[in-house]
Amino acid sequence: MEAFEFVRELASALTSSAIELPSFPDVAVRVQKVLSEDSANSARVMRVLGAEPVLAARVLSMANSAALNPAGKSVADLRAAVTRLGFDALRSAVIGFAMAQLRRAKSFKGIERHLNVLWQHSVLVAALSFVVARRSARISPDTAMLTGLVHGVGKLYILTHSMRHPVLFGDQAMYQRIVRDWHGNIAKALLESWYVADEIVNAVHSYEDDAREPRGAGGVLADVLEVAEALSMYKDSAELIRARVEGRKAAVRLGLDADTCQALVTESAAELAALRDALGH
Repeated sequence: MEAFEFVRELASALTSSAIELPSFPDVAVRVQKVLSEDSANSARVMRVLGAEPVLAARVLSMANSAALNPAGKSVADLRAAVTRLGFDALRSAVIGFAMAQLRRAKSFKGIERHLNVLWQHSVLVAALSFVVARRSARISPDTAMLTGLVHGVGKLYILTHSMRHPVLFGDQAMYQRIVRDWHGNIAKALLESWYVADEIVNAVHSYEDDAREPRGAGGVLADVLEVAEALSMYKDSAELIRARVEGRKAAVRLGLDADTCQALVTESAAELAALRDALGH
């Protein structure tokens, strides 16, 4: 009965376009909206960022991080930080800021550990998506990083709303079944409301579907995300990487085999750590 009621709520929210992530800062949505506009430029972006000092500081910190500033040349003003990051990496900084605010919200007391586990996994997938995209040279690494960072927002939504159904949350088998069946559509609705690019939305919505059409930028992003997700689960075991990646259609389309993926994880260990630190894991 509890599961039925929760699913009914999810379906109603999707049907009425009432999908919102609780405690997600309004400024984060405003920045995403400005970045999505054809007339977007650094001056307009900075006006929005400047209205939220904590977010502006986060952008500066990410621009000066070891991952995105390998030359070690620090920037001290927001304009230079925005220029260095580019719009997709800037989007990732904004999402990182928003998730930090959400995870500290008093209304989520009691599920902090679960929120942190979900976020840390998204950060790891984002970092792996960056290095996979760069190795395959088929799509922008910054765009891939953003895709990895937001790929779990549907699961985050379900987690935050499950607090009203503690009995369901206690039944993990049922809960995980609902997550599996619903997180993709919820993520699609959320990302669209955040003005995220269509190719990213489509990749997040379809990456788990083996029958998806691997076309266009969205298809490449879905392949990168699928491989990054697999590596995130098995990155510490060469044997499991081989079992999970060898012959996988997404990896083949990206020109990657098990040995390449294993080498990628090993050779990029320091960079992956730096990216995760920059994104705020």
